[in-house]
Amino acid sequence: MTEASRVGEIIEASTAEFTAQCYELYQSPPLGSLVKTGGSSAESFGIVYHATTTSLEPGRRPIARGKDEASEEAIYQSSPQLAKLLRSEFSALVVGHRDGDTLRHYLPPQPARIHSFVYQCPSEEIKEFSQSMAFLNILLSHPLPLPTDEIIAACLRQMSQVHEDPRIFLVAAGRELAVLLGGEFRQLKFILDKVRL
Repeated sequence: MTEASRVGEIIEASTAEFTAQCYELYQSPPLGSLVKTGGSSAESFGIVYHATTTSLEPGRRPIARGKDEASEEAIYQSSPQLAKLLRSEFSALVVGHRDGDTLRHYLPPQPARIHSFVYQCPSEEIKEFSQSMAFLNILLSHPLPLPTDEIIAACLRQMSQVHEDPRIFLVAAGRELAVLLGGEFRQLKFILDKVRL
């Protein structure tokens, strides 16, 4: 199995979601990525739904520095302290957990611990997790600060890339969404239009 790459550390957690600070500036996992946290006996899985880069000091916004620079990279070269004054964070909605050797597509009994490491899941684990579409119901029913349709579409695009036949995976996801959304045809069409290969 390909090793999961560590991308950050939890700085805030609840049963339903967690926020992690990235170790490297601007290195948040892509929107819709499957990430995990915790040790092998208490792994929680989440879908990345939001990312930000802000100042480390609350209330202090970054200021424009590039007027006399030729490129964005030159700003960071001439002001290397910027990497220490800014932070990148991402938030993930918990959509499942591992119970022993079994993947459960519902919320874990306990939230993740503060300072737990967060890993971007490798392809094999994404494929294993996405064998069940039960996580879609959590994504649809939890209020998020971004449009849920966009997050679901991004998630399905990401997950489809690890399957031998992405179309078969997306058709199965479309069927599950049709059941979950009932008569919400406009919402279903919007999501399906965004995941078309």
